[in-house]
Amino acid sequence: MSLDSGFADRHIGPRQSDIDEMLASLGVNTLDELIAATVPATIRTSRPLSEAIIGNGLSENDALSELKELADRNQVFRSYIGMGYYDCITPPVILRNVLENPRWYTPYTPYQSEVSQGRLEALLNFQTMVAELTGMELANASLLDEGTAAAEAMSMARAITGSQNKAFFVSDGCHPQTIAVVQSRAEPLSIPVIVGDHRSFDFDRPIFGALVQYPAIDGAVYDYSGFVERVHSTGALATVAADILALALLKPPGEFGADIVVGNSQRFGVPLGYGGPHAAFLATRDA
Repeated sequence: MSLDSGFADRHIGPRQSDIDEMLASLGVNTLDELIAATVPATIRTSRPLSEAIIGNGLSENDALSELKELADRNQVFRSYIGMGYYDCITPPVILRNVLENPRWYTPYTPYQSEVSQGRLEALLNFQTMVAELTGMELANASLLDEGTAAAEAMSMARAITGSQNKAFFVSDGCHPQTIAVVQSRAEPLSIPVIVGDHRSFDFDRPIFGALVQYPAIDGAVYDYSGFVERVHSTGALATVAADILALALLKPPGEFGADIVVGNSQRFGVPLGYGGPHAAFLATRDA
C-alpha cells in the first residue's frame, strides 16, 4: 500500500493552509514577519546558521570529543562547604550496573503501569530503601531537594493537624538553605515560622509541627526522642531532616517517634553537580 501525499500533509507538521490561517489570526503575513515581531533584533542573527555559532552540526563522535574537550577545562576543587551536600566516591561496579545501566532509564512508556519497566522498578527500589533506612512505612519517589521536602512536610503537617493559626518550629541546627525554603513557602500561606534551639524551646507558643536536623548542621547527633514526645504532647507532628547515609549507622527516626522524615539522596553516590538539585525523599507513617 502506497502512502499518498495527503498522509504526510496530515501527520507531518501544519499544512500551508493551516499556517496561513494562524498567521492571519495573528495579523501577520509570513513566519519571518512573526519572528521579527516577537524576537528582539538584538538577539537575532542575520547570518545563515551554517555560518553562525550553531554551525552545521557534528557527528556523534565529533560532538562527544568536543564536549569532552570543553569538560576538561573545568578545574575540580575539593568542597568543604558541606551543609547536606558532600563529595562521594561511586564504586565502578555501582556506576556501571546501576547508574549507567540502560534498563533503569530507557522504559518506552514511563507513565504506564507495567511493573516490568525499569523506571518503575528503580522507583520501587528507591522507596523501599528510604522506608527501611528511615524506619517509616511509606516513602515517595521523589522531591526536588531537601529544602523542598521539608516545606512539603510543613504543609503536610498543617493539613493533617488542621491547625490554621499555629506556628511551625524549625531548629536552628537545620541547614540554612532548608530554613530559607521553609520560610519562603510559609510566607504566602501566612504560617509563622519559629527558628530556635530545640533544646530550649518551651512550647509556650502553639505549634502544629516541628523540624529538626539529624545530624545537625554542625555534625552533632542529638537524641530527639524527648523533644518528639513534647511535640506530640501538644498535638503537633515531628519532622526529621535526616542524612540518609548516616541512617545506615544511626537510630532511624521512625524508632524515636518521628512522623515525617525528609532528606537528600545525593549522599548515595550522586555527583555534587554544582549544588543540585538532587532527588529528595519524604517518608511517613501509614497513619
